[in-house]
Amino acid sequence: MQDLIKDLDILSEEKKQENCEVFKTSPEQNTGKQRKLYVESYGCQMNFSDSEIVTSIMQKEGFDTTSDYESADVILLNTCSIRDKAEQTVRKRLSQFNQIKKTKPEVTVGVLGCMAERLKSKLLEEEKIVDLVAGPDAYRDLPNLVKQVDEGQRSVNTFLSREETYADISPVRLNSNGVTAFISIMRGCDNMCSFCVVPFTRGRERSRDPYSIVDEARHLFEQGYREVTLLGQNVDSYKWSPEVNNKARLERTTVSEVINFAKLLEMVALVSPDLRVRFSTSHPKDITDEVLHTMKKYENICKYIHLPAQSGNTRVLELMNRTYSREWYINRVDAIRTILGEDCGISSDMIAGFCTETEEEHTETLTLMDYVKYDFSYMFYYSERPGTLAAKKYEDDIPLDIKKRRLKEIIEKQQQISLERNQRDIGKVFKVLVEGTSRKSEDDLQGRNSANKVIVFPKQNFKKGEYVHVLVKDCTAATLIGEAV
Repeated sequence: MQDLIKDLDILSEEKKQENCEVFKTSPEQNTGKQRKLYVESYGCQMNFSDSEIVTSIMQKEGFDTTSDYESADVILLNTCSIRDKAEQTVRKRLSQFNQIKKTKPEVTVGVLGCMAERLKSKLLEEEKIVDLVAGPDAYRDLPNLVKQVDEGQRSVNTFLSREETYADISPVRLNSNGVTAFISIMRGCDNMCSFCVVPFTRGRERSRDPYSIVDEARHLFEQGYREVTLLGQNVDSYKWSPEVNNKARLERTTVSEVINFAKLLEMVALVSPDLRVRFSTSHPKDITDEVLHTMKKYENICKYIHLPAQSGNTRVLELMNRTYSREWYINRVDAIRTILGEDCGISSDMIAGFCTETEEEHTETLTLMDYVKYDFSYMFYYSERPGTLAAKKYEDDIPLDIKKRRLKEIIEKQQQISLERNQRDIGKVFKVLVEGTSRKSEDDLQGRNSANKVIVFPKQNFKKGEYVHVLVKDCTAATLIGEAV
């Protein structure tokens, strides 16, 4: 069966940047509505979740969706700005769409998301490559923006809100396997990491009403979904209280009650013991023992944490404005291992060649990886982004060849550790939620265990959405291979 496994989780710089180019498109839906919408999404899980909100809004305004952009009346690209390559990919795609406008000038082409927020009206006025620009907090205005284009105007709304969470909008699940779904619990980010554009493209942090989150999770479970992932730029800083966030909810809770992330996790876990709960992303400065103890208390809260380190050196972390030290990060990892055990999955993000990073400091990243034993990581070399604090304050002074060499060393280290971590699982039995057929064989199923590891096993009579106990018999660096027991 090993020949059927493709290692996708150990991502090099090139592979990860290709991952930014891997996009999701709207599915075909024909209910007889007059106009067709095509949505193409790039980047992070939050973007894919936002596209589901956009589709819901547009369906209510008389649009069906199509998977063929050539048959669409409105084409929307939900974009990523995290790296220059991601933006260049979108520009190439826009040039393809503009070819369609030569024969179908009535087609509306719009850019949504982080790239729209970063470049704003420049896309309309200087480059003139789109008809419509909408930032992440302006999706309710999309029907009006499309109407303006229909009337012969170019339209833009990049207003960043301090309140918008789209809590009342029921997302349309795009490209869904019917088993797993994302639930956005907050928007924006108050962390000002010096390398990151997110605070500028997604605005200030705001938490969504917890009761709307629980209602969405319950509705998904009733529809047959068996796993939800709670999404936020920094889920551990989730905080909601009725007197501050939403006075209309006073009747559903006590005025003094403050719901933090640990409490929210518990509320979602209690929807059903058969509903798995995941979350992403955690920030090392904010993850608490209370969250870890809540994870331990409920079997259906998955024992997996994405805990981006970015660097293993305290000085570099300070330049990155990560607001924690190497020692603090190790303390949090020790807490995870103590409370949740050695089998808890931990993954990370790593940046090679940040401004002024020395060889010794790079080595500290490698030794941190040895200490933590990440199950997998997303790994990059540093790419300066316009408008960030790092671009304003620091010189991007590490030569590209050195960045690539350091990244290669990080990737090789992670591949070694990932294989070792997976080899530890041989002979163990895991509860696996079946997500569908293996990519490489119709005779095999694939799903994930609590630690977020992909497990492939023979299909037999099992079906998507079922829980199956699987004995691991072999592995690669990215995949466990087993059989049902």
